[in-house]
Amino acid sequence: MKFSLIVCTYMRPEPLLKLLQSVKEQTLYPDEILIIDGSLNYETEVALNENQFENLKYFFVDNDNRGLTKQRNFGIKNVSEDIEIVCFLDDDTVLEQNYFESLLSTYEVYPEALGVGGYICNEIKWDKVSNNYVPKMNEFYFDGWKRKDGSRFILRKKLNLDSDCPPGFSPSFSHGRSVGFLPPSDKTYRVEQLMGGVSSFRKSVFEKFSFSTYFEGYGLYEDADFTLRVAKTGKLYLNTNAKLEHFHAASGRPNQYKYGKMVVRNGWYVWRVKNPNPKLVSRFKWNSITILLTLIRFSNVLTDSNKKVALTEALGRTVGWWSLFFDKPKEAK
Repeated sequence: MKFSLIVCTYMRPEPLLKLLQSVKEQTLYPDEILIIDGSLNYETEVALNENQFENLKYFFVDNDNRGLTKQRNFGIKNVSEDIEIVCFLDDDTVLEQNYFESLLSTYEVYPEALGVGGYICNEIKWDKVSNNYVPKMNEFYFDGWKRKDGSRFILRKKLNLDSDCPPGFSPSFSHGRSVGFLPPSDKTYRVEQLMGGVSSFRKSVFEKFSFSTYFEGYGLYEDADFTLRVAKTGKLYLNTNAKLEHFHAASGRPNQYKYGKMVVRNGWYVWRVKNPNPKLVSRFKWNSITILLTLIRFSNVLTDSNKKVALTEALGRTVGWWSLFFDKPKEAK
């Protein structure tokens, strides 16, 4: 299967080079690599000119095409005609050697798959346990594996506000558990959401779908929006054997106030993508969880070492929630 790799980047030349070095070591190499650079300077272009990579095409985009979703759509338009699979990677990831081989093999095992995601393996510590293991309140258990649960989810359990769906599926009130709650079992799981920066799709998917330009700039939750829409028409999978590491480079991220506001407003938008007319109980739960997470962030002002970050994000979440009463997000045309 001929496949293309699209990497959208913004002001991150060093992390991008680390990613491309790991691509260079792959057991299966992309037929083309498209670097879509939205940077405000030419440092990334200079770095790529000094470090050559096979099949690489570089695009420096202007302001009209700058921003994660716009850059992805730009990349899709420039994919070669004979490509069958389009892969996306964040510019601050590093691949294990068989990443693409494992990812592409999933399409052969599951020929009905419209998209397949990779698995981030460096963020969470999991422990293998028996299949009849009963998790404690501060633990999350799935498919014979357990991990520590975050304080937010522990509190949500106590208030009966935890997700009632498997990881990678969105409940009627949203606020589900992401694919990050799938264990490192080397299995492939059916999901309806994928992380955009570790994803792939059949090229035919883009004949009908594109990434929404509602999500400007950093594009928080743009991947949830896209994959929830695709999942309504076919099957998505996550292969936990297609492993990579994610290093969360700080450069290129929005300030915490904007981030907090985006969490709420973009979260509301994605909730309504799957549930345009939620029932009253789902509305109550979505708002309850949103307010709860905001209060927790305010409490972090007393407990976190970086109090300013916690406060500005909490204020952003608060403004984001109140804004929904008079200015709800609208679908981009």
